[in-house]
Amino acid sequence: MPEIALHTELKPGSELDYEAVHRSIPSDVAAALVGSGVRNWRIWRDGTHLFHLVEVEDYRRMRHALRDHPANVRWQETVGPLHATPDDYSGADDGLPLVWSLAGQLAGKER
Repeated sequence: MPEIALHTELKPGSELDYEAVHRSIPSDVAAALVGSGVRNWRIWRDGTHLFHLVEVEDYRRMRHALRDHPANVRWQETVGPLHATPDDYSGADDGLPLVWSLAGQLAGKER
């Protein structure tokens, strides 16, 4: 399953609030993620910087499916104000570009 790396940034001072709402996300949001092809989503935080690793069947399809999903719309109303730039789901991004992979190098692939 493809992995997508993302970077987002929080507003200064919102770090603990962000962690608090992510202790356990609402079950309807989790179901919406799974229903849109997400197998796993992990988040690391360094100060206000968030690094996400998403295992998803099709990232763009997932984003399209979640854009107007009622559970995700409510979730974005919760987490959006904590971000320096709230996500409006309008982009056609593919996440962060991969620079290097040990597994890829060992397999004789560039990435």
